[in-house]
Amino acid sequence: MKNINTQMKHVLLLFVMLSVSLFSLASSHREAPLISNDPLADNTDVYAFRSPDDPTTITIIANYIPFQLPEGGPNYYNFGTNIRYEIHIKNKTSTTTDDILYRFTFTQVNEDPTTFFNIRLAKQNIKTTYICEKSINGAALTTIVTNGIVPPANIGPRSIQGAAGLAQPNYDALITAAIGTATSGEKVFCGPVDDPFFVDLAGAFDAGNFRPEGNTTNPTKDGLARHNVHSIALKIPISSLQKDGKPVSQATSILDADFVIGVWASASRQQIKTLNANGAVGYSGPWVQVSRLGMPLTNEAVIPVGMKDKWNATTPVNDLQFAKYFTNPELALYMDDSQFGGAVPSLNALRIQNHSLGAYDFRNGKPGLYTLKGNAALKGTALDDAIFGNILLPDATSPRAVDILPIFYTGVPNLIPYQLATGKNGNPLAAGKPFINNFLPTLGDMLRLNMAVPVTPRNDPKFSSLGIVNAAVLGLTDPAYNTSTSLQFIPNMDGFPNGRRLEDDVTTIELQAVGGVALAAIGLWYDDYKFDGKPVTQNLVNVLSFTAGPTKNDTTFKAGFPYVQTPWRGFDYTIKPRF
Repeated sequence: MKNINTQMKHVLLLFVMLSVSLFSLASSHREAPLISNDPLADNTDVYAFRSPDDPTTITIIANYIPFQLPEGGPNYYNFGTNIRYEIHIKNKTSTTTDDILYRFTFTQVNEDPTTFFNIRLAKQNIKTTYICEKSINGAALTTIVTNGIVPPANIGPRSIQGAAGLAQPNYDALITAAIGTATSGEKVFCGPVDDPFFVDLAGAFDAGNFRPEGNTTNPTKDGLARHNVHSIALKIPISSLQKDGKPVSQATSILDADFVIGVWASASRQQIKTLNANGAVGYSGPWVQVSRLGMPLTNEAVIPVGMKDKWNATTPVNDLQFAKYFTNPELALYMDDSQFGGAVPSLNALRIQNHSLGAYDFRNGKPGLYTLKGNAALKGTALDDAIFGNILLPDATSPRAVDILPIFYTGVPNLIPYQLATGKNGNPLAAGKPFINNFLPTLGDMLRLNMAVPVTPRNDPKFSSLGIVNAAVLGLTDPAYNTSTSLQFIPNMDGFPNGRRLEDDVTTIELQAVGGVALAAIGLWYDDYKFDGKPVTQNLVNVLSFTAGPTKNDTTFKAGFPYVQTPWRGFDYTIKPRF
């Protein structure tokens, strides 16, 4: 009886842990206790990708204000007026502060306070404008956009197209009019759009009850379908982002390390808020960061609930204090049958290697590759102590410092062992086929992008929402890429986690990564590998076949800037946005 009671306690404890750790498994949609009460400052997602219609530029999109119902009047969501919205960019490892900073601040005016309607007779309540300021290399901020236009909510046909409203031909006319050009050359858009993120929130919230396949009675559901969000979008010449001002035409290769940038976004408020007897609100005191986002799902699925608010208030330069949550990620416990794997059947397809190549155990608390520490075979590789070994092989109980930590904290270098198993002939420490280099070892969470990597056309039959995971599969299995170790462009090398495209299924990719798929790609195969030279085993098939539910957005994306789709309309909200 005592053993049964102990087992029951362990099961109950497991489900409490799962409920907490997966409570907000969306890309920063209400991901921490404090910010869930401040939606206007909630940074939901960050995207950074080479612009598909203009590959001399990079598009960065930072989204804020989650879960906006299109019909949510009369007080529709809008950017906050007492918030600093900022996009931060790193292009150097020699500095600790931002190398490029964009700051957006918003102002609102009631054009007709005599009505309760948001739009009436060509006037708006609340009409919103913004200024954008820019700083380079820590210099003083310079205003590059003044009186920028923010389109109103897409309320309905009378408000947008009707003579009693704005008398516009369609809502897209407002978007086009709101796209501005900064004095420093960037294209800029700020306004409401369809939320491009997709995830089965209901399944995730139900103690990790993902629905990879769904069924006729309980199909998988995109919890953000037909919801809007507010975007800040920038289309920036690559030469303005590259640390030496070089255009992409001067890149030495498609993996040129000098073209790597790191991107994250934040929102800050003043420290003191006062409420007066007449209802007026005032703010004073120093500015405090209350929300941030770089890599998707960090605060939701990696950082524990007791540290989430602290994470939001911390800048990447101070992120080493959170490193232990990446070297032994909690989600890995639910992909390990010796821990809690059996209690989460929806993750059955994801099982971490525990005797890869008959020797290496990557389960939490196990040595991983640490048994190779000091081995002469590591000389000249990324695992060499003289290079990055003390970061990637810190101790005998941090197995995922070799894959999960660099994906989130440094980017991945084009060094052994971080090359595809193609051409390695069973030895993961041999030279393989290069497929990623977004290494920017600033040791902090940010979205890293190698701007030299070509764009995969969205109509390419090999385009995949699985990003780098799909590039690895093609590099291992497709005869067009797996017959040599030469560097060549493989479709989707420009996908997450090398930047993040709007189409990328980051939830599936990150769950597959926690399940060890990156280790397998570089030759640390799953436990059922037969040493026969055939990399595609049943365990690998299981991982690659897994999805977290929805695999694409609920509507299309635009072919041109800002690429995010027209916001859903409140009045006819069942109709998809039109181009």
